[in-house]
Amino acid sequence: MQQTTNKKTPQLKFLAIFAVATSVILVLTITPWNIIPTLVTEDVTVIAVTDYGCVGESILGHSVVVSNCDAAVGDIVSATFYVPAMEQNGFYDRIEDKLEMVNP
Repeated sequence: MQQTTNKKTPQLKFLAIFAVATSVILVLTITPWNIIPTLVTEDVTVIAVTDYGCVGESILGHSVVVSNCDAAVGDIVSATFYVPAMEQNGFYDRIEDKLEMVNP
């Protein structure tokens, strides 16, 4: 007499393949590298002078503290600071919008 055996589907194997596929899709769609800070150096306009240094405003509107600064209010100094990479996406579009507002 012939004996029949019922094989179970390899659930663990399918679960592993599903997990890998989901991970790849998430990495390619969410782009976590947009969250990682990026070091930026730009010229900022000094808006205040404090005991800690000069406070400047970047083109993107970030307040930046420049230590060991002896500039006066209104001067332009070079500053290096971190900005999330997602805020740099569309950087030139925002600069163009600001320039259009200044020069109508």
